[in-house]
This record gives sequence, C-alpha cells and structure tokens, in this order.
Amino acid sequence: MNELATTAGGELGSAAWSDRYSGALMNTFGPPQRVLVRGEGAYVWDADGRRYLDLLAGIAVNTLGHAHPTLVSAVSAQLGTLGHVSNFFATPSQVLLAERLVELVAGGRAPEGSRVFLANSGTEAVEAAFKLARRHGGTDRPRILALEGAFHGRTMGALALTHKAAYREPFAPLPGGVEHVPFGDLAALEAAMGDDVAALVVEPLQGEAGVRHLPPGYLAAARDLTRRHGALLVLDEVQTGMGRTGAWMAHHHDHIGGGVVPDVVVLAKGLAGGLPIGALVALGTDAATLLGPGQHGSTFGGNPVAAAAALATIHVIERDGLIAAAHGRGEQLLTGARAIEHPLLAGARGEGLLLALELTRPLAPAVAAAALDAGFIVNAVAPDAVRLAPPLVLSAEQAGSFLEALPAVLDAASAHDPREH
Repeated sequence: MNELATTAGGELGSAAWSDRYSGALMNTFGPPQRVLVRGEGAYVWDADGRRYLDLLAGIAVNTLGHAHPTLVSAVSAQLGTLGHVSNFFATPSQVLLAERLVELVAGGRAPEGSRVFLANSGTEAVEAAFKLARRHGGTDRPRILALEGAFHGRTMGALALTHKAAYREPFAPLPGGVEHVPFGDLAALEAAMGDDVAALVVEPLQGEAGVRHLPPGYLAAARDLTRRHGALLVLDEVQTGMGRTGAWMAHHHDHIGGGVVPDVVVLAKGLAGGLPIGALVALGTDAATLLGPGQHGSTFGGNPVAAAAALATIHVIERDGLIAAAHGRGEQLLTGARAIEHPLLAGARGEGLLLALELTRPLAPAVAAAALDAGFIVNAVAPDAVRLAPPLVLSAEQAGSFLEALPAVLDAASAHDPREH
C-alpha cells in the first residue's frame, strides 16, 4: 500500500512502471501507451505528471469521468456497509438496479414479466444471451445469426458471435451454429432468416468495426423478420447504451430503432461509471423465463458495490442532464470535425458521444499516437477510423480544445506516412 501511495505522488515514473508491467502481466494488450495514476472529471494524469484530456473514457466506460464525487460517495458508503454476498441472498441495491434497468431499457413500456440477469462485463452478458438463445432454440432452432463486422466479446460463446477472423481463428473450434450475414443488407438477412433460427444478435451501432450505423429501418425490419419466424431479437448495447449516443439506448432513437421493442438487451461498459458490471435485460415473460435455477450464474454478478455504482451513475445522468449533454457535445464534435479541411480527414460519423473520425488513409494508429503526444486520448478503432467516446461530463470548452488541436495532430500523423516522403 505504501508503494501505491508513492506512485500516486509521482515518485516512480512511467518508464519504470512500464518495465515492471512487461515483467508481471501477460502480453495480451501490448505495451502500455502511458501509466496513469489519477483522474478528475475528463482529465487523467500519468506517472510523469502530464495531463491528458480523456476522449476515450476507458472505451466508453467512465460515463461520469474520473473520481466523480457522487459515484465515489455511493461506492464508499456501500463498501462500508456490505461489500459482497453470494447470490443465495439478495441486496436492496441489486433489486433496485434491476427494476431501473427494466424501466430504462424498455423506455417505460416494459412487457409484463421482464427480468434482469446481472453479470460482471459485456462479454458475460453476451454469454448469458447466447445460452438464453440456445434454450429458446432447443434442437429445432440450431442457428444464431450475427452481422459481419460484429464484436460481441472474447469468451467462447461471445467470440462465436464476433466476426473478425483474427480474433476467432486461434481458438477454433468455437460453439457452432453461428452465421454472419452482410452488414446492413436486409435482403441477405431475409434470405438467411428461417424457422430454424433461434436468435439474431445485433449492435444498433457497430463500435469496434469503426462506429458504423445500420441503414434506417434495418432494426424495424429485423424485428418483423424475427417475430415472423419465432426468433429472438437480441440487441447488444454494451457500448452504445446508458446515454452514450444521446438516448438511454441507441435503439431508442427513431432513426435507429424506429420504436422497436427487442426481446433481449445486453449492457455493460458505461453502466456503473467504471466498476465492472454487465446486465442482460429480457423483455417479456417468454424471454425472461428461458434460464431457470442452476442454468446460469455468476459469483460476483449483481454484487452490492457494483449495483450501487450503477444506481449512482443513473442518478447523475438524470440529475445533470447528461443525455442531452451527450447529444450537444456530440453535435459540437461532429460539426467541428466536418468543418476542418485537411487531406487526411475525410469526415466524421457517429451518434452522441460515440464518434469516429474518418481518414483518407490507414493512419489511425499514427493519429492516435500524435493525439496522445498532444495531450488527448483517442483510439485507432480501425486502420482508417479514430474513435472518440469521451465521458458524458465533457465540457464544450474541452471539446473545443480538441478540435483546435486536431489539424496539428493530423499534420503530425501525416508525417509518418511513407508516401509523404
């Protein structure tokens, strides 16, 4: 504990910690770009004392930024009262969170009998949905459909739903029965759909594929197809939910969901403002009763500290108008980026505060590195796309500082292109 306190004080620098990192942790993420020691609001500081504007928020996780006083207070109070119990018992925070999630996901019109399963991550929530789909399908419905470009997690069931070959191939054979249909192609979806399909799993806005919108009307048509053939419609809102896109859920936007009520929604990332949590929300009795006693579980799922953090996060989003703020800051960033004339910048896309800068060349890693050198944390989500997913507390001034710095960042990134030399 004394060593950790010393680190927070900046007495041990990033280089030393990076060396120790490589000697202690598996190389699953590559070398760390920086060693961060503290945060406040939308800013973080590294072990060398340098400040960065965090425009990634732990990949759409830190909804309220860093060290938000309401979140800190709620977690501290809960941990000081009851930190963990097994799921042989219930806690008030667990029950209250499940009730709120049913309300939020269904937009206040939840079908009778809707229920929640609480887990520790988005991947775990997707695994629960995979098992739920298997229970729905039985032997008569062995097929599950997902979209090309999809990312649903890295455990075996979630990985089967994920499309990228580089993630999948080292771990084959994966659970069978999953088929990927072309992204946004309704004719292909209709051709693939049948009475032997247990579920269709869809991200309303593909995050890891580069922040890509489905065509207008796609989800509504998917809802009609799944209902007609008796399949479940599962929406993966792990990255897009909890206000990130300027609505509680991305499918709540008329131009995305068109009033669709899915059978299942999975959540995580921004749900608890930084604490590990995931949730499967089953809308209606049919979906909510597919998993019975002994058929699924999680030791830490629904633990009172994570549940208290989620309740506090929801409270602050409502109290401080952060859904409207996400919409406003997103419009500012989209409009500002689109107004910048630079040979490397092709445009910008996204919804609310889940955005991508579109590049004319595959230099996204160079842009992310140049931005970090300039004091901004962004993410090379695709070779030609840079993702922005900042905290919902991002201010107009902070967003403006990034837009002001962006041309120089793009200049610096362009200098790394061998075609420029």
